[in-house]
Amino acid sequence: MKYHPIGQELFVQNRRHFIKQLKPSSVAIFHSNDVMPANADATMPFRQSSDLFYLSGVDQEESILMLFPDAKDERMKEVLFVRETNDHILTWEGYKLSKQQAREVSGIGTVLWTHEFEQILKTQLFEAEHIYLNTNEHLRAVIEVETRDARFIKWCQQHYPLHRYERSARIMHQLRAIKSEQEVALIQQACDITEKGFRRLLGFIKPGVKEYEVEAELYHEFLRNRSKGPAYQPIIASGGNACVLHYVDNNQECEDGELVLMDFGAEYANYAADLTRTVPVNGKFTARQRDVYHSVLTVMKAATQMLVPGNTLDQYHKFVGIVMENELIRLGLLNENDVRNQDPAKPMYKKYFMHGTSHHLGLDVHDVGNKFRPFEAGMVFTCEPGIYIREEGIGIRLENDILITKNGPRDLMQAIPIEADDIERLMQK
Repeated sequence: MKYHPIGQELFVQNRRHFIKQLKPSSVAIFHSNDVMPANADATMPFRQSSDLFYLSGVDQEESILMLFPDAKDERMKEVLFVRETNDHILTWEGYKLSKQQAREVSGIGTVLWTHEFEQILKTQLFEAEHIYLNTNEHLRAVIEVETRDARFIKWCQQHYPLHRYERSARIMHQLRAIKSEQEVALIQQACDITEKGFRRLLGFIKPGVKEYEVEAELYHEFLRNRSKGPAYQPIIASGGNACVLHYVDNNQECEDGELVLMDFGAEYANYAADLTRTVPVNGKFTARQRDVYHSVLTVMKAATQMLVPGNTLDQYHKFVGIVMENELIRLGLLNENDVRNQDPAKPMYKKYFMHGTSHHLGLDVHDVGNKFRPFEAGMVFTCEPGIYIREEGIGIRLENDILITKNGPRDLMQAIPIEADDIERLMQK
């Protein structure tokens, strides 16, 4: 891995919290993600299951975690299974974790080879009543391939049909929504690398530069700072492309007088940063661009102050909608009387601001968490309002990552330039 080693105490504590939520006489099983095939004999880059990583720190394929806190045999309370290596694997694929290294990473005393899993599971399930299995439960998830988890669920229910099955995802969503100090530090590291990438771009962007050249600069800066790369596919959208929310073609030329909207974030130790900035290609905002930019930043600052314990996403988004309406009226995009008489179920501001303002952030860019759960200290949210005026070819979004604390919101990206004057000054430097 490119990142520095993470202390095992993070994963020990995560497992301790998870185990407390299990019913008596329960076994919980977590699998690594598959290595996904590409074409011919190629594979896609491996990305570990966020839940398995959260509980073990193991960042390797074909790994399995079994937790059985009520096991009669003390050695079976926590068991980690990792892929057994050999000379062939060493020659063709390189380094894999030894048992001792897996112990050091995870803090788990019993480490066995993956091919031993089924026999060990059989002996333990005779003593268990409940089996907790894991799935990728997410409101935004669109799953069109059969995952390793899905295959195992079928296998397990076929071989052990009389056990009582439970969902691990509900517990994981509850736990992962609150970040520990170590997790916040890892997210901060991802944010700091993201800052380096953005500052690099401010000295690079100019008329005639291609969107993909901007993207290439990010990859360079991320990789040289121990990131595996972007936490998600970067959006580099110049001109009217900025009005396409998930524009990722990144193949157009940035022209004089346009804006370029850039939505990107570095990954560090599987934790994500998520930043958006919109800058003038020539280093100078027009009067209209600056006016719209000011409105987006006004909404962002107001929204950030609402990321406090006790608030909810529904209340938060209603408040943001009111602030946005006022700014769109000020910009001449909405009529005040029309807004006063609008259908509350179809707010007019959605024409120019059609997406949500915030989402959980952590091991996943759109991290897990219950949308109905009140905000709590330790949660990390993005804050990303935008205004998209297709007819003017203007799309502006701004985004920072915010930690909720008992003393108010803490901006993990406060060091990254965002004021229009600062952007112009740094671009023209």
